[in-house]
Amino acid sequence: MEIELRQIPIRDVTDGYVDSAENGVVGYGGKLDIRPAFQREFVYQEKQRNAVINTIIHNFPLNVMYWCENTDGTYELLDGQQRTVSICQYVNGDFSLNNRYFHNLTQTEKNQILDYPLMIYICKGNDKEKLEWFKTINIGSEKLTKQELCNAIYTGQWLTDAKRYFSKNGCAAYQIGSKLLSGKLIRQEYLQTAIEWKAFSEDKNKKVEDYMAEHQHDSNATPLWLYFQSVINWVNALFTVNRKQMKGLDWGRLYHLYHNNNYNPAELEEKIKSLFQDDDVSSKSGIYEYLLSGDERTLNIRNFTDSMKQSAYERQNGICANCKQYFDIKEMEGDHIDPWHSGGKTIAENCQMLCKSCNRRKSGK
Repeated sequence: MEIELRQIPIRDVTDGYVDSAENGVVGYGGKLDIRPAFQREFVYQEKQRNAVINTIIHNFPLNVMYWCENTDGTYELLDGQQRTVSICQYVNGDFSLNNRYFHNLTQTEKNQILDYPLMIYICKGNDKEKLEWFKTINIGSEKLTKQELCNAIYTGQWLTDAKRYFSKNGCAAYQIGSKLLSGKLIRQEYLQTAIEWKAFSEDKNKKVEDYMAEHQHDSNATPLWLYFQSVINWVNALFTVNRKQMKGLDWGRLYHLYHNNNYNPAELEEKIKSLFQDDDVSSKSGIYEYLLSGDERTLNIRNFTDSMKQSAYERQNGICANCKQYFDIKEMEGDHIDPWHSGGKTIAENCQMLCKSCNRRKSGK
């Protein structure tokens, strides 16, 4: 990575500034891509935005920014989008500071701002160097998400198309999946989830960056969008009543593992109602995976209390109910005599003590 520090006045950076919303933001005479495909949307609040302008007005030093120089002499803003957009918006007259817009300032005040030198590192390097440097410098208060970092290197038509589905306000993914997905659209968390689901369907060990590397130069992200729809449609068909505990579950993994199985939605709903009323089920969000897989561990069944276990231990004289060997209570665990799935409750009368080895063999852990 070659790095050169330059001082570029604000008047040059704001020259040719155009904000085309979802189509991008440019400046520096049209040569600087202020918001490349890998960058997040503008997220500064008014207080942060005003702080940038106040820093300039008082001629205080502003943190350095980073641009990447392309082979054709154009640039991509690598770090400093929020500050750059704040500056451009103020000079463009998009907001006022202390009830004064830029056009309300005297010419001397305007020139003081326009002549302010921005400290910018111009970086040249390959994609891998670019990503590593981007991670290194991303230490500010508006830290990038994992997906935003991945977007920094795997930019291209595929990413642009994927963001159309998964990153824009009111996008298609939000309209059909907002009740099931957690995270924020503009921070690329919907996109990350979609890629994780699709990558898992191809190889359970495949990472987001692996998938993006394979598809970076594809002309569109249609397969990703179609798979995402398949997952959401499957969930909505099986679980006909939406509950808050469904939000943020790993539906992509569950779809891949169980979508070929036959389930009755009406029967699932009746079981869900019953499980939500069962006080022994500590993890209500685990109900959905339990109904698909049958694995009781997802429910985090309520443990016996220490007093229940102590009572059973004394009743058994320290003898494991299974292997009939003596153990210290620290080497034993509480077990349901009548299994939970057969209606057994987590009460003292249903508690027996097993040595850890026997209990884990019984539970299949």
